[in-house]
Amino acid sequence: MSADPTVTKPAPETDRPAAAADWSTTPERANKVALQVICWIALTMGRRAARLVLHPVTLYFLLFSPAPRRHIKRYLFRVIGPSAGWGDGYKLLHAFASTVLDRVYFLRGRMDLFDVRVVGKEPVESEALAGRGAFLLGAHVGSFEALGACKGLSPDSPKLRPAMLMFPDNARQINAMLDAISLPELRPHVIALGRPHSMLALRDWLDTGGMAGLLADRTLPGQAEQAGQRGNSIELPFLGQPAVFNDGPFRLAALLRRRVFFMAGLYVGGARYDVLFEPLADFSERIRDPAERERAIHEAVQAYVVRLEALCRKYPYNWFNFHDFWLEDSR
Repeated sequence: MSADPTVTKPAPETDRPAAAADWSTTPERANKVALQVICWIALTMGRRAARLVLHPVTLYFLLFSPAPRRHIKRYLFRVIGPSAGWGDGYKLLHAFASTVLDRVYFLRGRMDLFDVRVVGKEPVESEALAGRGAFLLGAHVGSFEALGACKGLSPDSPKLRPAMLMFPDNARQINAMLDAISLPELRPHVIALGRPHSMLALRDWLDTGGMAGLLADRTLPGQAEQAGQRGNSIELPFLGQPAVFNDGPFRLAALLRRRVFFMAGLYVGGARYDVLFEPLADFSERIRDPAERERAIHEAVQAYVVRLEALCRKYPYNWFNFHDFWLEDSR
């Protein structure tokens, strides 16, 4: 471990923050019948009719989900200011509902319904062409499925093959529903974290030029250990308040010697999405000095948090972390 005081040491098991466990143990609010009805409307009556259903759904969750509403209010106060009110909460929840609905169409290959603009994909394509693979680190911002818009944009573009690293036990109902309606070739490849074979599956996927997508703004206690690598809890300023992030994804990238890109599929409104890629860190060369490796990992986490904060300020209604992110309830 580096002697640099800015590098946070691994937290003892008893001292680990409770924030991650908060979201992971929250009961899933999805209703199977309601999901089936919405999917039926989406596939039979079209996107315009389905979007009308989003208004009562949004209003219901705004009125009858007190804990998420409290966390949304805190976030909006930080990103917009004291002027944030019920209208802003409604916009945020409606944007979230819109991205969930649009997942149906993305997974059915209906890209003709959307205006998707992609920025910065060339370095990612280079890694795919070279067969090296890379880590695509995103957040609970916008839509990961919008990444599918990067496939086949031009005849010379390589086919990006993203696999989602995730804990499959969360949001089972909605994931099962979307898997059932998606086209087989568009169904996301999932590498389940917390399994004995997770590390080998991830390495093999990257070695064939696949991309490993991971939402790095939520972690479970011990997530990095379960994936095969120790992770540190790092407290960094985020939207004006210290927040806890985990460097496990960056340690995985350093262990597997891959480049790391920031990614986001941002919902701009209507049928518009902006898909962004940005180089974040390069661990393709082995860093033999432990202190230098710790500094590189810490700097990569800082760069990730800075980029995430900038996106939240630019697209304030795209942040879909509806839990006690800043540990205010815990305090």
